[in-house]
Amino acid sequence: MRICVFLSAADLDDRYTRPAREFAKLMGKGGHTLVWGGSDVGLMKVVADGVQEAGGRLVGVSVEFLAAKARPGVDEMVIAKDLAERKKLLLEKADAVVVMVGGTGTLDEATEILELKKHGHTDKPVVLLNTAGFYDGLKEQFRRMEVEGFLPRPLTDLVFFAEEPVGALAYLEESRGVE
Repeated sequence: MRICVFLSAADLDDRYTRPAREFAKLMGKGGHTLVWGGSDVGLMKVVADGVQEAGGRLVGVSVEFLAAKARPGVDEMVIAKDLAERKKLLLEKADAVVVMVGGTGTLDEATEILELKKHGHTDKPVVLLNTAGFYDGLKEQFRRMEVEGFLPRPLTDLVFFAEEPVGALAYLEESRGVE
């Protein structure tokens, strides 16, 4: 399975890097391909290292203004002209999506895939990996949107909240019929 991971490129505390590394190793051992923003820094590097070390493939989609931070030695690297093209390419190259901890860019990517899913433009499974309760507030906001009628589909049809890496990958594999 080709799994797009949206996540931060920042250097982060072990409470965030440890679960990201664990998920990456599970991906690699499962023979999955990481589709990610292509950067060789911060949490993006941690995940790419883990997938590659465990035998998985790497497909990066960087953007022109970040090309200097693109990871060398990957299976495939594409340089998009802007962030909108990057998001489009990331989603096209993936069978499923995992949202890890991140800032405004990660949140933008996450809401775009959920909006596409809400309107039936994709059926790719989406997991929000709620490491250390990072997305508790967002989860509550999504629930409020659902309860108050802002979502035309049940929240569970749009996103699966996983508290641990093993649960995130298990959900994706089950959703995509991977054994």
